[in-house]
Parts: sequence; structure tokens; C-alpha cells
Amino acid sequence: MMEGMRFSLPALLSRCLGAAALAALPFTVHAQAGAACEPASSAAASRNACAVQAFQEADTALNIRYLGVMEQLPQDQRTGLRHAQNSWIKGRTARCKAATRDSETLPEGPRLYHECLVAATRERMQALERTAPAR
Repeated sequence: MMEGMRFSLPALLSRCLGAAALAALPFTVHAQAGAACEPASSAAASRNACAVQAFQEADTALNIRYLGVMEQLPQDQRTGLRHAQNSWIKGRTARCKAATRDSETLPEGPRLYHECLVAATRERMQALERTAPAR
């Protein structure tokens, strides 16, 4: 459907970040409601907010790297990576929701979910590094 469409780097980054934000929305809203990230705090709300922040940072770094790899790939390889990335994003969300389902209603539920997302995102960053053509 989008095979022939071309997006500028800022437009594509905006789309990727928007999709990632929507995927994490239910937990993000809960975790950030009235809480700020204070790393020294033992309060669940603060720890949740820190986990959300860590995920946002990891996800942004991943999206930037993904776009860099896309620019380096020959045109005929970009569609495959785009499909793989979209599948991976859906799978990451589903896997982390399943892995943290039992803790979803607990005060630390948002933290556990976002820590799962961060770990998966870091693994994907390593996979993208292996995908990138040698410079």
C-alpha cells in the first residue's frame, strides 16, 4: 500500500514516534499522572514515571537509528526492513503486555511494562546495528 510513497526523514520520524506513543498510551497516561521521575524516590509513581521516560528515550534512539539504516540500505531492501520493523513493534507490545499482564493492576505495573519495552527496544537496536551496511 505504501510501497511507492516516499517520506522525508522528519515526516517518517514523526510517524514512527507517533505510533510508538500510541502503543504505550494506556500505561504512559497512568504512569505520568501527577508523578515526576525522581530516580532516588522509592515511590511507585516516581519509579513508573522514570520507566516511562527510559522507554521514551530508548524508543526515540531506536527510531532515529532505524531511519539511519533505512537511508543506508539500497531501495530494494527497504521494504523488507520496513515490514520487519512494523511486525517487531507490534510483537514487542504484545509480548510485553503478555509478560506483565499479572502485574497490570499493581502500583508497579507500568514500571514493569515499560522496563520490558526498554529491554526489547535495546535488543532491537542491536539487531538493527547488524542490519546496517558497513560504512
